[in-house]
Amino acid sequence: MARLKGKIAIITGAAQGMGASHARRFVAEGAKVILTDLNEEKGTALASELGGNALFVKHNVTNAEEWADVVAKAEEKFGPVNVLVNNAGITMAKSILETTEQEYRRIVDINQVSVFLGLKTVIPSMQKAGGGSIINISSINGLVGGAVGYTDTKFAVRGMTKAAAMECSHYGIRVNSVHPGVIATPMVVQEDTKAAVEEFAKHIPLKRVAQPEEVTNIVLYLASDESSYSTGSEFIVDGGLTAM
Repeated sequence: MARLKGKIAIITGAAQGMGASHARRFVAEGAKVILTDLNEEKGTALASELGGNALFVKHNVTNAEEWADVVAKAEEKFGPVNVLVNNAGITMAKSILETTEQEYRRIVDINQVSVFLGLKTVIPSMQKAGGGSIINISSINGLVGGAVGYTDTKFAVRGMTKAAAMECSHYGIRVNSVHPGVIATPMVVQEDTKAAVEEFAKHIPLKRVAQPEEVTNIVLYLASDESSYSTGSEFIVDGGLTAM
């Protein structure tokens, strides 16, 4: 059964990693998907692989005008949007004393302001569609402490999700956050971090890192009508880390 039949979705940061996993599964489940990313080469290749139900748009998620362009292209190609996955984000692992103001503002723009812009731009399209589902990708560092900048912004995404869920409920729009732990994405398993990740995995209750598809399973559920009574909630995919 196509669990996303009739859904029109925007997925940011979709050229690789978790975003690419979400895009592949969404198309396989019957959705029409707009993939956005700054990596034009990989994004275009993935959209080509996925066929006529996928469209790639190069997109700086910190730019309001580019958000408007993405939504306009989505509506022109497929119709009003009823699923948004705010997946784009960056990590930073510096101490407070080492972090410059410029670095801090950059991570806030990419991880936090982009989510606000996505909400603000997509909600009117969802109103035209008669409702929808917004999935904001936070982190377990939106629940527990971690590096400055990254933790701050992921907590903000969690709070923004709850505020938006309350505001959008009467539009028939649901808003939830997903909180992954350590996921085997290119950013995490690159050669200079691979050994540290493998060592850390020994301390995860399930004794391994997750595959991107394991996060996709939760995102798919939230995008589908199966989660019709879930809004303003956190969905954790961390192998038990935050249960310790």
